[in-house]
Amino acid sequence: MLFFVFSMGMLIFDKLIMPFYIRENLDRNLPNVKGYSFVRAKETLESEGFHVKKGDIQYTNKFSEGTIIDQFPDPTRRVKPGRTIHLTIAQREKMVLIPDLIGKSIRSGRLELTDSGLLIDTLIAEFDPDIPIDVIRWQYPRAGDYLRKGSGLKIIISKGKPPNFYEVPQLFGLSMDKGEKLLNKSKLYLGKVNYRQNEDLVPYTILEQSIVSGTILDKPQSIDVTVSILELDDLYNQLTNPIE
Repeated sequence: MLFFVFSMGMLIFDKLIMPFYIRENLDRNLPNVKGYSFVRAKETLESEGFHVKKGDIQYTNKFSEGTIIDQFPDPTRRVKPGRTIHLTIAQREKMVLIPDLIGKSIRSGRLELTDSGLLIDTLIAEFDPDIPIDVIRWQYPRAGDYLRKGSGLKIIISKGKPPNFYEVPQLFGLSMDKGEKLLNKSKLYLGKVNYRQNEDLVPYTILEQSIVSGTILDKPQSIDVTVSILELDDLYNQLTNPIE
């Protein structure tokens, strides 16, 4: 019986304990290869009996291209030979050509930016009577420039016509009568009338206006004008017998 117990004990020691002890002694500290080139890191790890595999690619300008910036398992850990070590390698950040988004819907613009690896980091909506709602009217940086992949653009889209707006019409070259009618149609008013001698134009032709045409006003205003006259006598007649 004693011989049987002794034999069983030796068998367990030989088959279980000793192999475990030997394997434990084979463990070694994993070298730190961060900052190495991939070739150097591979040679270093393989010389210690490890297998090497390229892991993730990380786009960054903080490290030289091809540099090992991370490894798994972590360095200095006790690892058995034959273990596969995964290495993360630095690559330069990709520069992306910025597409032209002006005149496109915000939905189309987002899709195009996503396809290019870019995004919108600032979105502003402004009233614009000349551009339909949700159409892109401005972008920064402009199309044709380059940005790092993952960077964002500033975009302004149109909110369409404001609920109450008044657009100043073009009055230059019109007669006083037509100019005033056009102002009334635009829900604006004729203001102060100034006179300037000009022998090349029909009398009372509008030469200037106080607010530039195309200006959007948020409330009705009066528009001053300058009109042509042939002679000073015309001005006297205009003041004593104003045009109805």
